[in-house]
Amino acid sequence: MIEVHYWTTPNGHKVTIFLEEAGLEYKIIPINIGKGEQFKADFLGVSPNNRIPAIVDHKPADGGKAISVFESGAILLYLADKTGKFIPKDLRGRTAALEWLFWQMGGLGPMSGQNNHFAHYAVDKIPYAIDRYRNEVNRLYGVMNKRLAGHEFLAGPYSIADMACYPWVVPWERQGQNIADFPHLKRWLEAIKARPAVIKAYEWMPKINPAKAAFAPRRSARSCSARPRNRSRRWRGSGRPANNGTRFARLPSTSCPRIAVRRTASLRSPMSRASTS
Repeated sequence: MIEVHYWTTPNGHKVTIFLEEAGLEYKIIPINIGKGEQFKADFLGVSPNNRIPAIVDHKPADGGKAISVFESGAILLYLADKTGKFIPKDLRGRTAALEWLFWQMGGLGPMSGQNNHFAHYAVDKIPYAIDRYRNEVNRLYGVMNKRLAGHEFLAGPYSIADMACYPWVVPWERQGQNIADFPHLKRWLEAIKARPAVIKAYEWMPKINPAKAAFAPRRSARSCSARPRNRSRRWRGSGRPANNGTRFARLPSTSCPRIAVRRTASLRSPMSRASTS
């Protein structure tokens, strides 16, 4: 049994996606970060950085006592090594999967998080910060799009690299992006969204945190109409040269509506009600 200390964030979804894909038995322990439950002593004993997700594996591969793991990338790698699934066994394939896993941990996740914060949560709207992080997410989407032009998935076969990146691309509208600008990324997004295990993993969202149901993957990733909102700029494609010689085109800012999703499928894994006490 694997205990998953979880909340309905992109990093939380990474772990439930893997567990559903691998068919592992697990129990969700909700950690409501909106109520500050991540600062409780019990959780800090599992995740000293007071961040979700974290896991406790009561049946580790060495047969010893339970092992706790924090940091979503470390959890994915631990589970992949434990099961022998979703990470290539050959040197070059494994290296590629780890490259893209660490790329997400060091780039796509943090930059998307900062973009979301300054665009939607910061009390003081700072145009420089909003532009900086929206532009950087746009660039990172472009990096993925280029990679996926020649690969079905980021590391070749479907792997923990895709599980790490997917939840951060799901809210592309909220990130101020237009998925239609990235056709290979859009193809990849739709392919992963259709996987039964991914659908199952996201069914935790309306059950645990109904307020976040609007951010669950939609049936189709339709592009939103771009409309000017202010004088900020995004760059993509061709136009102004960047430091690395790539040329970018100016795009207007975008604003797209949130769309709620109703999930009716039943959950397979039991949820611990005592976890938040």
